[in-house]
Amino acid sequence: MPPMALVVATSSAVSIDRTASPSTLKIDGQIYQTDSWTNVPSSVLGLLPRRLHLQPSHPVSLTRQLIESRFPSPTYTYYNDLSPVVTVAQNFDSLGFPADHPGRNRSDTYYINKDTVLRTHTSAHEAEIFRQNASEGYTISADVYRRDAIDRSHYPVFHQMEGARMWDRRKVPGGDIAKAVWDDLAKMPKHDLEVEDPNPTVHSERNPLQAAHHSIEEVEAIAAHLKRSLEGVVVELFSKVKQAAAASDTLESSSEDPLRVRWVEAYFPFTSPSWELEVFWRSEWLELLGCGITKQDLLINANVPDQIGWAFGVGLERIAMLLFSIPDIRLFWSLDDRFLSQFTDIQNVNRFRSFSKHPGCYKDVSFWLGSTGSSAEGELNTDNQDFHENDVMEIVREVGGDLVEDVRQFDTYQHPRTGRKSLAYRINYRNLARTLTNKEVNDLHSKVKEDLVQKLGVKIR
Repeated sequence: MPPMALVVATSSAVSIDRTASPSTLKIDGQIYQTDSWTNVPSSVLGLLPRRLHLQPSHPVSLTRQLIESRFPSPTYTYYNDLSPVVTVAQNFDSLGFPADHPGRNRSDTYYINKDTVLRTHTSAHEAEIFRQNASEGYTISADVYRRDAIDRSHYPVFHQMEGARMWDRRKVPGGDIAKAVWDDLAKMPKHDLEVEDPNPTVHSERNPLQAAHHSIEEVEAIAAHLKRSLEGVVVELFSKVKQAAAASDTLESSSEDPLRVRWVEAYFPFTSPSWELEVFWRSEWLELLGCGITKQDLLINANVPDQIGWAFGVGLERIAMLLFSIPDIRLFWSLDDRFLSQFTDIQNVNRFRSFSKHPGCYKDVSFWLGSTGSSAEGELNTDNQDFHENDVMEIVREVGGDLVEDVRQFDTYQHPRTGRKSLAYRINYRNLARTLTNKEVNDLHSKVKEDLVQKLGVKIR
């Protein structure tokens, strides 16, 4: 593939060096060879040093701090400074992803080279932390990277937080896991949430017990401990939401209603049984997080086969947008002091006050899919079968950056005789700080069309 254009970015934690060879990337002092799998663009590399979850007064960091406060040290160890560069084995193999899993595709994941990626989830570090066995529990918070859609709730970089709590059969009195967990649960603070939990803890088809490894008594106890722990997180977060609403003199009727949560059966590849936790807010049920009993195979493979416990995962931006009433995910990456100065600490959670309402500018682009083309990630076949929408998103994002609010497909057509497919997309350009000029938008849109032709081999209609 052609040499990559790299950006300079520096940080005490992560740095990217463009003085390295054109066929290499230097990230945080480590040199990585690039190859035909390399598809990480300069715009994404430039975001590696930002690490929003570690900036003390940033809303993503404040959300992390609020959740962490419910998982105290020394029972829980906090891992917040792990490198975003991981191996394919860490990101996929250690978690049992099959070889044909779509998450491994270059259309979904940013590859530094064939064997190295930008992590797509915090679970890339899970096996290593289980293996270290430094404490009974842990939380990880980190920036994660995925090729994705462009809209107000999706960004190529976002932040996840996961946590886990383990009990060791060799260490609890008499090896009685269930009694040890119930004893720990009795020490935890109670709450006055209205909780809906109508389903049995396990169900042979919908939410199975790992019968080869766990007893029903153990799982009943661990599930109760897990749910009490995460219900406590809801109390912590939504007490702050109500506080912020009251401070802004916009207390909705829903803020005055009793806080309600419900547990919904779910499926996740790393836990069983599994649940999603939802909260009733502003007249609708909102999904907050996923969790469950950790798959024993993960613990066996990490050389801690005698441990058993629970794990959860949550998207920090999703919670922060709710907590601070932030309407657009791009705002988290703003360097505008009018945004950053609104947030101080976890004791004073403020609702975001909009400082601009500049108009958007919609532009349409339609094109015929070609037979083959060249994309930023190497040779790409863009016929009807192999085309992937994320390639369009990456091109638009590289050209327009945060000036693009959303991209939506609004039409598709297949020629009845040739079978050739045409797609049409609407791009909304909007600057959060000022009004864009017609010339600026036209120049950006012309560049988008030029790159679609050059990199995907399409024909503009």
